[in-house]
Amino acid sequence: MAVHAVGGRRDQYHPIRSVWQATADPIALARSIREGTGLQTLYVADLDAIEGRPDHAAFHGALGPIWLDAGLRHRKDLDRFLDRATLDFVAGLESVNGPRSLAGLLEAAGADRLIFSLDLDDGRPRIAPGADWPGVDPFSIVAQAIDLGVRRLILLDLRRVGTGRGIGTEELLSEIRARYPAAEIVAGGGIRGMEDLRSLRDRGASGVLIGSALHDGRIGPTELDAFLSSGG
Repeated sequence: MAVHAVGGRRDQYHPIRSVWQATADPIALARSIREGTGLQTLYVADLDAIEGRPDHAAFHGALGPIWLDAGLRHRKDLDRFLDRATLDFVAGLESVNGPRSLAGLLEAAGADRLIFSLDLDDGRPRIAPGADWPGVDPFSIVAQAIDLGVRRLILLDLRRVGTGRGIGTEELLSEIRARYPAAEIVAGGGIRGMEDLRSLRDRGASGVLIGSALHDGRIGPTELDAFLSSGG
């Protein structure tokens, strides 16, 4: 079941209501979004896996090309996924057990298939319990990840997800882009509308994660087509 994420308060998530699909069935919803927008790769967070419960691996392959966050903690967590060509893998800061584990995940998946997500909580890094990151400011963690070989990043403040109050990571995005011009940087969480997409593009975002604004119709196919045709 697909759920509406709001503010990182996962115990309060409820089945999603979307203009794209009458039910919260994730496979039907993924199909409708692709057919309606022309977008191909979707971001999927397996919340059960992230919180240490049994995952939904049986559904992952049926969702088509996705960036999958399944709560990766160690390299061994990737073993049963690597042969699935439709998956790229998100290693979230809130899950991965520190730089050594991230290096192992990179070695297993390769820099082309692994995306490091800088998970924030009102601007503060949301670090996995017991993880041994030296330095706790967001830019320092990004720098460590890139030094390990990460080339693809997500900036995601979980407190902003589903709130429509803006992403809050614009300055960090600009700083990372200035220091690491070759990095692929995707920003998301709290997108309000097209103005946010244009602002993120101007600050150097390679892509944007859109959730609630897509599901409630604030951003639709017409807006996306115009944005993409203008170089978005």
